[in-house]
Amino acid sequence: MVKLTIVGRVRDGLPLAEGPRYLNQENDNFSSFYKQQAEFILKEISRGALAPTKMIIRVDHHSFHYLMENGICFITLCDSSYPRKLAFHYLQDLQKEFQKFDNSSLIDKITRPYSFVKFESIIGNTRKLYIDTRTQANLSKLNAKRRQDLDIVIEDMSQIVERRRILDISERMLRSTPEPASSVWGSRRLEVIALKWTPITIIVFVAAVLLWGSLVLSDTIII
Repeated sequence: MVKLTIVGRVRDGLPLAEGPRYLNQENDNFSSFYKQQAEFILKEISRGALAPTKMIIRVDHHSFHYLMENGICFITLCDSSYPRKLAFHYLQDLQKEFQKFDNSSLIDKITRPYSFVKFESIIGNTRKLYIDTRTQANLSKLNAKRRQDLDIVIEDMSQIVERRRILDISERMLRSTPEPASSVWGSRRLEVIALKWTPITIIVFVAAVLLWGSLVLSDTIII
């Protein structure tokens, strides 16, 4: 069953629209939890951490499926038993519908999450076509080109989360590491030279000033 759908912009990971969500009566937090997971996936895609244009991400007894096309990402959450072929047919149908609505200048101007409300009804109507996997249309899609089954990258959510955690730790360590002191200016030898020659330099400078002053004074007297 298709339980959650989000459409987002790849460039900055901004969610543009969402479809109707499955509500679990046993757990009111179901929808919010998986929505956060979908938003995390979208952010990872925008960071370049998830490179494939199509991917299945397993989490608990469910699977996220996503499809990237023309700078837009379509993400859906299904039961793990839901046919992957139908899930990607669903995302491809959404992508085709999005093209009809797509106005690049309008999409680029969107700054608030989930503000492309015009597309939400399209998601809902398309989702209804894929709820029942036993309809004639869906059976035809499942049986078509069986030999060319989807070759999709599959990964666990826990692996993606752990990879992000390690990257965040590495970035924090790099930011907190102080700049190494110059091997020349921090050397003990240079300190000795400075202690030795600084007084001499001061004496020479003072003597030069006194000499210049006396010359100026003598010239004034002669005039």
